[in-house]
Amino acid sequence: MPAARPWGLAPDDLLRDAVYRRLWISVLCSSVGAQVTILALPLTAALLLQATPTQMGLLTAAELLPFALVSLPAGVWLDRVRKLPVYLAGELAIALAVVLVPLCWWMDALAMPLLYGVGFVIGLVNVAAGSAAQIVLTQVVPRERLVEAHARNALASSGAEVAGPGLAGALVKALGAPLALLFDALLLLVSAVLLRGLRVTEQPPAVGTGFSADLRAGLDFVRRQRLLVALAWAVGGWQLCHNGALVVQILHASRGLGLSEQVIGLCYAALGAGTISASLYGSRLSRRVGPGPSMVVGFVLCGLGWLLPWLLPAGRAGVAAFVAMLLLAGTGGVLVFINFLAMRQAVTPAPLLGRMTATMRWLILLPAVPGALLGGWVGERFGLTVTLGAAGLLALLLAALAWRSDQIRDLRRLPSATPVLADAAAEPTRAA
Repeated sequence: MPAARPWGLAPDDLLRDAVYRRLWISVLCSSVGAQVTILALPLTAALLLQATPTQMGLLTAAELLPFALVSLPAGVWLDRVRKLPVYLAGELAIALAVVLVPLCWWMDALAMPLLYGVGFVIGLVNVAAGSAAQIVLTQVVPRERLVEAHARNALASSGAEVAGPGLAGALVKALGAPLALLFDALLLLVSAVLLRGLRVTEQPPAVGTGFSADLRAGLDFVRRQRLLVALAWAVGGWQLCHNGALVVQILHASRGLGLSEQVIGLCYAALGAGTISASLYGSRLSRRVGPGPSMVVGFVLCGLGWLLPWLLPAGRAGVAAFVAMLLLAGTGGVLVFINFLAMRQAVTPAPLLGRMTATMRWLILLPAVPGALLGGWVGERFGLTVTLGAAGLLALLLAALAWRSDQIRDLRRLPSATPVLADAAAEPTRAA
């Protein structure tokens, strides 16, 4: 493959690989667009439609519900098809979904049920396309470099999280929240064009012995891997806390602190600053202390961040606490996911990657739906900062429990896939 220009990169930097570099730019484009949607969609609900905390919880739950409903069959299907076309089609489908919001706003037909529907469609697409995207990375990058690759991808997302919220705030102020979503659709189209030209080496899709048998094989694989079981409950618990906090963040900023859309966007740049720092130094921390302990550090940072608005709920101190919360949550979230993704992919044979990815996403996102609903319910009845404080306390408890798990605490380097499992997973394909 042709080498990239130096650009100050180390000789073995992944960005010198032309194929990975193209994938990385695609991730950057879609991430910038996603930042606009992350801010514009809830602002449309909170400011334009005057959504309650419970309705905000329902909006988040609508996007998460498809993971609980169709993740497992989607994983079986993914192991039977090529992954890159699924990833590409997902970018186009989400672009079409977000365009519906400004279109309905222009037609004076915008309402919360429509936003729920758009959120559900985005989640449904992400069930398959999001899993496909994670597998495509393993087709481009050697497994021993997966933590580095996930950190690089997180760096692209982090750069978007620094520039994106400020850009989103400016777009929302200039155009209104619904029209700002058109920018996300445009960037998703650019991402799709980049993916269309991506060159990957993919094994022929597995045929298997039957849909139900393949579904059981994926579940059995995850059940028998003690590391995957430990990761599932730990990251599932984090998702419960994260989504409970996520539901009330925009409401706390706009109603509790009285911040404008543009100022909220600028505050969210702190989230990007945190994710950039974790993306740059996360793989180094993982090499030094191990991916398991590094993930626990992420739980701790998120917990401390969510506690701050509860301790400092108002005034200038409240604004500073909100910014610090975003910084710590961004740093901790990246540390959680670059290690979680790398560990689960490293331990899995290639023929089972689709089913493992879908099964793990299903397991960790099952608690996310009740987390979002619970966050909205607590916020409406007891206060928005109480929800954030509860999420922080639960995250710190989760960190303590994860540290007691030897599967997580003692994991100092990435595991290897078991050759016997790889042979067993490929056997139905040979028989077919």
